Amino acid sequence: MTTVTFAPYRRVLSRAGLRRILVLGALTRAPMFATGVLVTVHVVTTLGRSYGMAGIVGAAVTSAVAVSGPWRGRLLDRYGLRRVVAPSVLVSGTCWALAPFVGYWPLLVLATLAGLFVVPVSSVIRQAVIAAVDEQDRRTAISLDSSVIELSFMATPALAVWAATQWSTVWVLFSVQALGAVAGLGLWLADPPLRSESEPGASVHGVGRAAWFTGPFLTVLVMVAATAVILAGSDLTFVAAVRTLGAVSALGVVLVLWGLGSLVGGLLYGALPREVPARWLLGALALVTAPMALATSVLQLALLALLAGLLCAPTITATVDEVARLVPAQVRGEAMGWHGSSLTAGGALGAPFAGFVVDHYGAGGGFLAVAVVGAAVALLGFAARTPRRGR
Repeated sequence: MTTVTFAPYRRVLSRAGLRRILVLGALTRAPMFATGVLVTVHVVTTLGRSYGMAGIVGAAVTSAVAVSGPWRGRLLDRYGLRRVVAPSVLVSGTCWALAPFVGYWPLLVLATLAGLFVVPVSSVIRQAVIAAVDEQDRRTAISLDSSVIELSFMATPALAVWAATQWSTVWVLFSVQALGAVAGLGLWLADPPLRSESEPGASVHGVGRAAWFTGPFLTVLVMVAATAVILAGSDLTFVAAVRTLGAVSALGVVLVLWGLGSLVGGLLYGALPREVPARWLLGALALVTAPMALATSVLQLALLALLAGLLCAPTITATVDEVARLVPAQVRGEAMGWHGSSLTAGGALGAPFAGFVVDHYGAGGGFLAVAVVGAAVALLGFAARTPRRGR
């Protein structure tokens, strides 16, 4: 019988190094979560442009971050944290220091350049979390980090929007990016180890990409992207669903319950005595997402969102854990970069895909469409794990 115990959390939180890393992770990720919504508000209200043009900036930054992930991760493997973070803080900080004060097109260029040189926070923090604990506590530590992400994701955009309604978006955007630069500098100063003492050194020579960039690793990346399709698609479809139900004001409650479910699910997953394969969790996430298409009231939608949220953070945590197990420690930075890029790419595809389906088939169709994508990729994961008979 599987039991849930929180003893692993007491064990990992007793490590001062991990506590520092979690705090750094929260500080460095908060500006990232605030930037997207702030840029949209700034472009529409202060620059007087359309939502479509604001979306172009968001898409350009997202694409730049996705492209930079593996590249920045490989630099981490080769040169270490400080030699990668320092130029990132300098270039991205300079770009964002100028961007709030210029017109639309210079903003587009500066924001895209900043995205290419963004501090590889996800790769750094996840590697540092893995290095800070023993292998038996790895999943618990990653789950704890995912919970910190959920808290930042739930709180930061709302605070950013509130600030933008109180003060000029120029100075709010500038202040948020300044805080991001300070957090990046703090990461540089802390310089947490990215590998444990028992793991190989930082040299990537002799570890060819062909040795780990194989079918199992690619399967995990596809599952990561599919998870992001479900999350981003559901996020957009929630808006359509509450509008259909005539209760737009309840959107915040639905999203908070969805995020709360993810937070609780992540903590429970980290307390389990053994890991659950990502393909199982992705399939379950697809199964609990689909029933939201049948919601006929805001209460039903909110409760189903809470249920669906329970599988969000565990699915992502499981993919991070599997990536860490599949690749050599010397190339973990690049591998985590690919993981982050897959998550970003899936999110970029999920929203427009769900939007297209919602436009043609309604909110119910949006939930069903992203659920079908997740279920199909989960089946692919099962097929990839099935041993072949004969030649």
